[in-house]
Amino acid sequence: MPEEGITPVRPVILLIEDDRSIRRFLKTGLTSIYALVHEADSVHSGLVEWRARRPDLVILDLGLPDGNGLEVIREIRTNALTPIIVLSARSDEQGKIDALDAGADDYLTKPFSYGELVARIRVAFRHANSKVRADSSTFVRGALKVDLSARTVIFNGIPVHLTPIQFRLLQALIKNAGRVVTQRQLLLEVWGISHHENAHYLRIYMSQLRQKLELDPTNPTTLLTEVGIGYRIADEG
Repeated sequence: MPEEGITPVRPVILLIEDDRSIRRFLKTGLTSIYALVHEADSVHSGLVEWRARRPDLVILDLGLPDGNGLEVIREIRTNALTPIIVLSARSDEQGKIDALDAGADDYLTKPFSYGELVARIRVAFRHANSKVRADSSTFVRGALKVDLSARTVIFNGIPVHLTPIQFRLLQALIKNAGRVVTQRQLLLEVWGISHHENAHYLRIYMSQLRQKLELDPTNPTTLLTEVGIGYRIADEG
């Protein structure tokens, strides 16, 4: 039986990792729960497997013996929206930013918690299966309800007025609910190429959104910061 929150179809996961012990551990665990797991140990074999299997999700190490895992992310993103979770020993913020900017959906640093990885997989599948779109549908998370087509926001049962920029920022986060969106991605989407380095814009407008859409703006539970990387909107809890 698949875990609650996981897509009911037995998903195919491609694990691209050069550490044999990690591959064995994850394949055993994920197969026993709900997934069909295929393995690869390099950029080349990973891309071969991806093209042949077209998996539902990819778990990817960045430090591979024949190249950088970013090559895999870029190749996949030019062809598909397959969820990609990076699992890497690289803990520097720039490495995370580069992976997320290249198109990864999430990033976990080794050593990692297996339980947290499974939770991130759930979120990735939920995001991939989500019916939320930028031009229509409704996003509900706790006391927050956003109608993206009508451009209305309700918090704690009370209509909330957002400025056009505040709404565009909220919309960009909702489109990627549960995912980390880098500062650069948000700046490009909300303000455009001319402001792609003005990170202080984000700090100001995120603070404004929290004042309007959080019960305690100093301890946000919906509009979350990934320090040094970007922001995400929680899609559960």
